[in-house]
Amino acid sequence: MKSEIEKVLTMVQEGKIDTEKGSELIQVLKEKESTTTVRPLKTPASYSDKMLKIRVVSAESDNVNVNVPIKLVKLVLAAGHNIASKIPQSEQYVKDINIDLILEAIDHELDGQIVDVKSANGDTVSVVIE
Repeated sequence: MKSEIEKVLTMVQEGKIDTEKGSELIQVLKEKESTTTVRPLKTPASYSDKMLKIRVVSAESDNVNVNVPIKLVKLVLAAGHNIASKIPQSEQYVKDINIDLILEAIDHELDGQIVDVKSANGDTVSVVIE
């Protein structure tokens, strides 16, 4: 399946298909794999063993994949927000973020898709805890 997705991405890059059609084709490929692939059953992991996964797929191929163990998220959020709020260039971006609310959600074992954004130009952002 990986090579099929690469072919779709190449077709988008070469302008043979638009990003919307490419996204549809990739979604179909992923659905096809999930229905045909037998996956071994995993024992449920404890919440602290889960990962915060951030995925950014850009129409210009500036893609980002970040995986952060949930164990570190609380520490990084509190420290990072505190530091960012003291830097003049980043203060405007973090001033309205309620870190206490996010930390409380983590304490209550928030799970699954948290953010799912699709822009008009084909960029997507996804944040998931799994």
